[in-house]
Amino acid sequence: MELFGIALTMIILFVSFGFMVGVLFGFFGMGGSFLVTPALLVMGYPARVAVGSGMAFVFGTAVIATLKHHDLGQVDYKLGGLMIVGTTVGIEVGRIGVFYLEDLGLAGGVIGVTYVLLLGSIGVFVTRNALKNDGSDDGGGGHHDAADGEIDPDAIPDIAKKIQSYRVPPMMTIAGGIQVSLWMVLGVAFATGLLSGFLGVGGGFIRMPAMFYLIGVPVPVAVGTDLFEIVFSGGIGSFLYGMEGGVDLSIVAPLLAGSALGARIGSAATSIVNEDDIKIYFGLMLLGGSIAVAFQQAGDYFAVELLNTVGFALILLSAFMVGGAVIYSTIATMRANERSTAPAAD
Repeated sequence: MELFGIALTMIILFVSFGFMVGVLFGFFGMGGSFLVTPALLVMGYPARVAVGSGMAFVFGTAVIATLKHHDLGQVDYKLGGLMIVGTTVGIEVGRIGVFYLEDLGLAGGVIGVTYVLLLGSIGVFVTRNALKNDGSDDGGGGHHDAADGEIDPDAIPDIAKKIQSYRVPPMMTIAGGIQVSLWMVLGVAFATGLLSGFLGVGGGFIRMPAMFYLIGVPVPVAVGTDLFEIVFSGGIGSFLYGMEGGVDLSIVAPLLAGSALGARIGSAATSIVNEDDIKIYFGLMLLGGSIAVAFQQAGDYFAVELLNTVGFALILLSAFMVGGAVIYSTIATMRANERSTAPAAD
């Protein structure tokens, strides 16, 4: 009876955790391996099982979230296919760099510091830009028409406008009627893949802002297209780990049961919540993650287990807080929209 109670508690824990990660995954196009793998390692699972099961969960959640983004017209398949090609090449080059640093005995420290600095700097950059823009325009989430119509030129970041200005043939048209050089898209994809391969992460926290700030893709479409890419990378990764016995279905199944609902809620929220709010939440999520990873790196360096535990607790706390803020913001926006349309109904 006691074993049944423990098993039931674990299932409820995994379903709840899967729901929360699913909301973040559907809303940001990232957050899976960033949260699940460290959680499983802290719970005592072997590294192979933690990584493999995390990848299988990422794959399943990405499929669910991508289908919802597809329904909302927020996936650019042509751009996604090109990003997969460029990212794959970049990942291979990044891995070669890791092996080189391993031979020098520098890999762990360099990767850890790079990860913290990259998470923190992207988090600060995205949050600062979103807060600067918030309230400077109509604040009404003009991104809603981005997937099926022309995008407002004022909504495109200056860096993206500069990249779009390089008219190197062949040119291609992407979401929102944006024209950009094929080579620029492949260059951005290669750079994000290089960082992804070097850091050993899925790269969603790099690719999503890169598609918006460097190419000019509307945020909801950047999220949907990033998830489309993760379907492929997560699928291949989980298959390879599964062949080596690294996927534990007793972990993956309850996680996916929770994320099935969470991912659809998070995906739907991108078409409801103001685009600047999405960027603010995304930036805060990365800032919380950078602080948490810094604690874990310090714990490894000084061999203090308490710092590792604090780092893991901070990851969970930031994820729950941002996930809760996403759900609250979605409900608040829906209620405000209902109130604004109520007189017209009479």
